[in-house]
Amino acid sequence: MIWKLEITCSLVFGFAMLSIANAGDPDILTDFVAPNNTIIDANYFTFTGMRQLVGGEYPPTFRALKVSMNEFPALNGLGVSYAVLEFPMGSVNPVHIHPRASELLFLVSGCLEVGFVDTTNKFFNQSLKMGDIFVFPKGLVHFQYNNSTKEPALAISAFGSANAGTQSIPTSVFNTSIFEGILDESFHAKRATIQKIEDGLKA
Repeated sequence: MIWKLEITCSLVFGFAMLSIANAGDPDILTDFVAPNNTIIDANYFTFTGMRQLVGGEYPPTFRALKVSMNEFPALNGLGVSYAVLEFPMGSVNPVHIHPRASELLFLVSGCLEVGFVDTTNKFFNQSLKMGDIFVFPKGLVHFQYNNSTKEPALAISAFGSANAGTQSIPTSVFNTSIFEGILDESFHAKRATIQKIEDGLKA
């Protein structure tokens, strides 16, 4: 009976370790993944879409320039991606999640208020200054906000997935045709209040 227990424990531990090992993007069995009929040279491994940032003006509202496998196919299978976040004065990157990766944010210029909420509803927030780094754990609701009235902010985010995904909480909740009674009950709010939020997101 004892040996059966030991085998069972070993199997459980083995499966647990296997699931941990596969928590990120799956490993590939080649140096890289390239589509058929694609010319593979140094250009395939080069992304030039960030050149627009050099000497450019800040946008009027928050903007994220993403470099995932969707924009840069060479990242497919490599388990990394990137984003440059531009924050004009008073702008916010609304509450959202990345379902497939943690986010490591480096503040290049300006200041940012950042925060996330864990699964016990504990709120972790921080005031970042230029040169600071902050990590947002995978799948947790988080945000970034430039509350300065004097200067914009610029941040770079790295992700541990070639396609981290972004799900905007306001859009997912209020702009996806969820039955109105569900939202009314979930937020303990009157229909007129929910409707006002929905209309604001469509504007």
